Amino acid sequence: MLKKMGIYRGVNLGGWLSQCDYSDERLNCFIQEDDIKKIASWGLDHIRIPVDYNVLDDGRGYEKLDWAVEMCRKYQLKMVLDLHKTAGFSFDSNHGEAGFFDSETYQQRFYQLWENLARRYGQLTDLVVFELLNEVTEQRFIDAWNRISNEAIGKIRAIAPDILILVGSYWNNSAASVKDLSAPQDEKVLYNFHCYDPMPFTHQGAPWVKEMDPAFRLSFEDSGVNEQQFEDLFASALEAAQKHHTTLYCGEYGVIDRATPEDTVKWLKAISAVFNRHGIARALWSYKEMDFGISDERMDSVRDEMIKYL
Repeated sequence: MLKKMGIYRGVNLGGWLSQCDYSDERLNCFIQEDDIKKIASWGLDHIRIPVDYNVLDDGRGYEKLDWAVEMCRKYQLKMVLDLHKTAGFSFDSNHGEAGFFDSETYQQRFYQLWENLARRYGQLTDLVVFELLNEVTEQRFIDAWNRISNEAIGKIRAIAPDILILVGSYWNNSAASVKDLSAPQDEKVLYNFHCYDPMPFTHQGAPWVKEMDPAFRLSFEDSGVNEQQFEDLFASALEAAQKHHTTLYCGEYGVIDRATPEDTVKWLKAISAVFNRHGIARALWSYKEMDFGISDERMDSVRDEMIKYL
């Protein structure tokens, strides 16, 4: 369904409306029209925009999303609107958000936020897809999350009956956890996952990863990555999607800038082959900076080759 809509190969605008200092300078300058034009020139068909609840609460996020809609129309791109952080929950414990899955107050704020987004963008069914929440972390949250996500979908549907909605699962949206999601309420609810496997390769030297030595490096050849590993990794998610007559979207995948550009391309080639074999739509993490930026100068020598595998 996503491919039919024209959402198949995309890139994240990470660090623009999320995981940032929320300054006016950041929101106004980090992503410009030339960036959207460049993404379109690469032959990609959509952008995924992570946005945090607080920048929506203060109104600036809506202003920037309105601008993004305008840019997408101008450059013939689609847009996945990803709520990256909600009051009471973030995939990153360092953000200090907690209590969402046990708090009716936080859950009501979540529903109201999605109702607001639905009123503003829910009729743009030719352009926008909603992603309910980025990376539920722990398995123990799944029962609450299935209940909350279903409630949110019902509230969105009352306003925007035809918008496509993406729902991901626990273990930071892993493919292996998709099977534990509720059956989709309707044919326009799709399953979402992320893939950074194997972590020792894609996050080599990452200072935020527990027990990761910042000096650690691992070549593609030594990582043992091959297409069959991704086939095995995605198998249960593909089975769940088939069982429930829905489809899959990989909202994030990518390789840290500590790996060589050449090794990054090799990893992308392997995972892209499996995506294409099964018709899995996806958005690479990330367009710019954020330790994964594909537009960064370091990727200049391989970018033309890399784009083939996005």
